[in-house]
Amino acid sequence: MKGNAQRGHQLAFGDFGIKTLEQKFITSRQIEAARQAVTRHLKRQGKIWIRIFPDKPITSKPAEVRMGKGKGDIDQYVARVNPGRILFEVEGVELDLAKEALRLAAQKLPVKTKFIVRRDYV
Repeated sequence: MKGNAQRGHQLAFGDFGIKTLEQKFITSRQIEAARQAVTRHLKRQGKIWIRIFPDKPITSKPAEVRMGKGKGDIDQYVARVNPGRILFEVEGVELDLAKEALRLAAQKLPVKTKFIVRRDYV
């Protein structure tokens, strides 16, 4: 997972978004918590796009189990993100409302993020 994001690093759908500044795994639970924070703050107005998908399974063995006996069960799914990757996009709301909603979402995520605006937004 070296380097910056090669794809998904520009706004494709919305006018505003949050971009990662670190590389990490983001779990499906963290993505869902961020999505709920955005949806609640926007009061179901505007449109939200989630640009990452948790497609990597992470396995773990139960506590206090001896070594051996094969690989553990799937515990969670994660999305790999590199610096520059767009996580969420928002459209159809005012700048200050979108900025606050995406700030709330960024608090739920384990990576440092940056708020970005579409270049031709007026």
